[in-house]
Amino acid sequence: IEMAGDSRFPDVNTDGSEKNEETEIVVNVGGVRQVFYGDNLNQYPETRLAELINCLSGGYDSIFSLCDDYDPAKREFYFDRDPDAFKCIIDVYYFGEIHMKKGICPICFKNEMEFWKVDLKFLDDCCKTHLSEKKEELEEIARRVQLILDDLGVDASESHWKRCQKYIWKFLEKPESSYPARVIAVLSFLFILISSVVMCVGTIPDLQVVDAEGNRMEHPTLDSIETACIGWFTMEYVLRLISSPNKLYFALSFMNIVDVLAILPFYVSLILTHLGAKLMELSNVQQAIQALRIMRIARIFKLARHSSGLQTLTYALKRSFKELGLLLMYLAVGIFVFSALGYTMEQSHPETLFKSIPQSFWWAIITMTTVGYGDIYPKTTLGKLNAAISFLCGVIAIALPIHPIINNFVRYYNKQRVLETAAKHELELMELNSAEGKAASSKSELEDLAREGKKGPVYSSRLKVSHSDTFIHLLSEEKHYRTRLQSCK
Repeated sequence: IEMAGDSRFPDVNTDGSEKNEETEIVVNVGGVRQVFYGDNLNQYPETRLAELINCLSGGYDSIFSLCDDYDPAKREFYFDRDPDAFKCIIDVYYFGEIHMKKGICPICFKNEMEFWKVDLKFLDDCCKTHLSEKKEELEEIARRVQLILDDLGVDASESHWKRCQKYIWKFLEKPESSYPARVIAVLSFLFILISSVVMCVGTIPDLQVVDAEGNRMEHPTLDSIETACIGWFTMEYVLRLISSPNKLYFALSFMNIVDVLAILPFYVSLILTHLGAKLMELSNVQQAIQALRIMRIARIFKLARHSSGLQTLTYALKRSFKELGLLLMYLAVGIFVFSALGYTMEQSHPETLFKSIPQSFWWAIITMTTVGYGDIYPKTTLGKLNAAISFLCGVIAIALPIHPIINNFVRYYNKQRVLETAAKHELELMELNSAEGKAASSKSELEDLAREGKKGPVYSSRLKVSHSDTFIHLLSEEKHYRTRLQSCK
């Protein structure tokens, strides 16, 4: 900071306060200088720039507590900070709000604001969104790294059952953890496919058999395959439930509810077949069993557990509720309008197919969605014109929200790939740093730490939490200097 005016420090009143309202200072940040006046800076006295006005009277200790270097000959204070971020931060003194420039890392900008002691409340809402997104990404990377470290870690204080429980959970839930786990995941995937194919093939009349009462039923061979698949699904679900660290969360999870719906109809049908005939008529039992068999289609959703593409699609649809709502609203308005117009225009024709407006809804739906079954169609000239307009409006209504939905899918898919790559890269750097520090610690010292029973998991000697420049601050309560992830470099 270079003080403009005479060569003396600012005058001090008899009560110790400086006459700094008209003080002019020049701040040198990364080689870029900026002129400020005291009356502007004193609007926010808690900020670092405002403290600079009064620091000269406090001596060198006060000066160096606020800046990186000081040249008494030039009376210039130096700050080794980002000049681009600084240009954005000083807007608070003139406009009362701050906007980030495009291309600046939100986390780095947040650190710059903390250094200059400017409250985050001055950051505009549009920029806070980018900051929150970046925080979520860092938290997700830290969570993934921590999960991998937990899987590799061994806690000597845990019981044998706890260690066995963790091993079963990792074996069934994390195919990437080992080769046998991948084999089990492939087998589960094949059982889902086989069960779905058997369910479809069992409805072919030529492959069905007739029982003693003359009712058609599935072939015994297909029924045996179905039983084997259900046995696998049941064993898999029970083992995952037993080994789950949080059984309530496990039971209420959507995918686990799907697993229950895929298994439950088989056992309910079995109970009704053997015991239901005594309690109700045989025809009612058959109808109940048939209704339960329809629920077997829920098992196809089990594929989402083994398909990252289906999971990405599901998340993209969740993020696109607004666009989907707009699409349904457009179609609903169009269906109501064009069905009413079609019914009115077709009443003059003696052989009209539009008997009522609710019946015309079906025609409007298949027309606006470009399906066009042809079971209901207009016969008058005005009716055909109305149909053409409804067709064009339907194409436009469907096309408008499609692009945002596709963007949500692509954005989430790319984000997941970036997070996965970042987590793997972070682990590689942590392992590299651990290998460099391994020479400094002996194997006996690690064994002593394990015998002492320190709190928390003792991680593998190959992969320890690093305190290098790649350290993720979310993985520890300790404070470290700026990390690679925080700098986004």
